[in-house]
Amino acid sequence: MTFPTAFAALPLSPATLTNLTQLGYTDMTPIQAASLPIALAGKDLIAQAQTGSGKTAAFALALLAKLNPRWFAVQAMVLCPTRELADQVAVEIRRLARAQDNIKVITLCGGIALRGQRASLENGAHIVVGTPGRIMDHLERGYLTLEGLNTLVLDEADRMLDMGFFDDIVKVAKQCPAERQTLLFSATYPEGIEKLARQFMREPQRIEIAPPKTESLIEQRFYEVTRQTRLHVVGQLLRHFRPVSTLAFCNTKQQCKDLVIQLQEEGFYALALYGELEQRERDQVLAQFANRSCSVLVATDVASRGLDINQLEAVINVDITPDPEVHVHRIGRTGRAGESGMALSLVSMNEMGAVGKIEQYMGKPSTFYPLDTLTATSATPLLPPMVTLQILGGRKEKIRPGDVLGALTNAEDGPAYTREQIGRIQVTEFCTFVAVARDVAKAACAKLNAGKVKGKSVRVRILTVSDNA
Repeated sequence: MTFPTAFAALPLSPATLTNLTQLGYTDMTPIQAASLPIALAGKDLIAQAQTGSGKTAAFALALLAKLNPRWFAVQAMVLCPTRELADQVAVEIRRLARAQDNIKVITLCGGIALRGQRASLENGAHIVVGTPGRIMDHLERGYLTLEGLNTLVLDEADRMLDMGFFDDIVKVAKQCPAERQTLLFSATYPEGIEKLARQFMREPQRIEIAPPKTESLIEQRFYEVTRQTRLHVVGQLLRHFRPVSTLAFCNTKQQCKDLVIQLQEEGFYALALYGELEQRERDQVLAQFANRSCSVLVATDVASRGLDINQLEAVINVDITPDPEVHVHRIGRTGRAGESGMALSLVSMNEMGAVGKIEQYMGKPSTFYPLDTLTATSATPLLPPMVTLQILGGRKEKIRPGDVLGALTNAEDGPAYTREQIGRIQVTEFCTFVAVARDVAKAACAKLNAGKVKGKSVRVRILTVSDNA
């Protein structure tokens, strides 16, 4: 079946269409083209599409179309598996809502005090984005009421099930009005999805978008290792290929910790991401990796779900996964948006069965390369191009990215830095992360500490590996 690809073909307001054009949304992605007509018609929907396919805009435009900006009640709620994904979704909804009157979006996730979230809810909100556990906390305490809800969205439902959120999702859904629309998005379709649909969806329409065939952009290489040599080989790969940004997958938290220690001892700027990190640590780790001031992020599958990192040169499967679908999802993080990427997998003899499953699933043989072809291509250490500065002040202090950019580019309080020397700026609830070129990092930190951001003095520090030790 073919679908119209222009957003103008949808029943969206002229202001929304103008905003989409300004944001660079020209043609719909396949998941948007297939799901938006159904969602805008008010029908329940189960949509299966891979991460990074544009599904956030698919459900965001649908829930925004039904919103009454003048009624300060929670009218839409999005459940996400992780804080990181919830933050990304909230940012995207705010961008898409720019055409409408002051739409208030609140993020409710663990790791932040309930008191501040409660105050935000008391001031009124139109849309809530959060994780099931924290949403349940607010519902049970009576801080969050859902009488005005007309749209419930489950984003990355398969991962929420993987993480044990089935019961919480059901409890949340039961507290939503029966006469509502439910939109469920998932990368895979496990049994639990069907079970969820039977419990609280009304005759949902199901669509499935096959992932685009981008394998040709990803060069896959397999290397045979032993248990003793596995972690050492990761460093060999990094010294040989010298990727600027690498996501390394391990199957366990302990393997993540062991690998990061090994890589840091070898001089690499590497950080770990796993489920039990405190929220402050997770924020710091993700900010540094996303803005290219950390060369290697070592993560488990669950912890990395929802990450959408641009310009990821390489994925290393430190531990091969026994699930071929997870393998494809892992390597699909690189080689995006027309760029090439490398997928490097380490396999011991007792894991060859998993490689066979991957070959069968992908429909092509795996190519093994000898370890003795890996040689250091340069004597200089592999340093990330950027450094992250942390400003103690965020959304609570009403800091915006433009405020930080202005403070760094003005010539009043020291040298003015160019836009090319300033990278990604991320404002969180209580702090702000800004990437600056490595050669100006100390001077830029001193400039911000001596000057003002949004008319106020701020405290700024350079984040290092030891901050996440």
